[in-house]
Amino acid sequence: MTITFHDRWIASPGGRLFTRTWEPQQACCDTPIVLFHDSLGCVELWRSFPAALCAATQQRVIAYDRLGYGRSDPCTAPPLHTFIEDEPTTSFAALYAAFQLEQFIALGHSVGGGMAVHCAGHYAEQCTGLITIAAQSINERRTRQGIQDAQVAFEAPEQFTKLEKYHGDKARWVLHAWTDIWLHPAFESWSLRPALEQVDCPTLVLHGEKDEYGSHRQPEQIARYVHGPAHCEILPGIHHVPHREAEALVVHLASQFISRVKS
Repeated sequence: MTITFHDRWIASPGGRLFTRTWEPQQACCDTPIVLFHDSLGCVELWRSFPAALCAATQQRVIAYDRLGYGRSDPCTAPPLHTFIEDEPTTSFAALYAAFQLEQFIALGHSVGGGMAVHCAGHYAEQCTGLITIAAQSINERRTRQGIQDAQVAFEAPEQFTKLEKYHGDKARWVLHAWTDIWLHPAFESWSLRPALEQVDCPTLVLHGEKDEYGSHRQPEQIARYVHGPAHCEILPGIHHVPHREAEALVVHLASQFISRVKS
């Protein structure tokens, strides 16, 4: 099955954003799946998942680097504590306009899951389905401990070099954008609940049994507080990156969900 992709830079008020689109030979519908990356992520770090998802669903898949990440332009200012709820009106708003999206399915990993939730609520008439993978709904002790452990790991030059491979000179900013906000005392009370209550579309919630950044409370709250129909799957033996650790399983669950959304 032939899947093609093409890259495109789009304009945003803060600078250019890098996007990549995967296309099947003949799309079954004109509802693309938009991917929202995690705190250290970018288009390249989705690896083979977008192409596999495109092949399984026969739908366009669009991924983008938020401002300051991957191949997008640098961001000099540190992110605001409202950066998750701001996504529908910042980087995603630029993508939404550039691609002239009439309908879309939002799929987000980790903090990208929270952004996908906000976009699903903000664009309620256009978002036909929501998938979260290892998303946080609260900032619990386990979340902060996982970030602190990662912070220590990135002090090793070889670990930081891996980050530079994908973010270049922006790597230090990317790391601090993650750790400084989530570990800030003022962010401990952060909750996704108000955004969840704005979501009316069907929702699939995927979470690894051994996720080091969040207990089962995270997916359970997402499934509980969205207003549309929701299904939660705890994936046995899986950690924080299910689409890499068990790509075939995640693609299968996502494509089954998307088939139900279309029917």
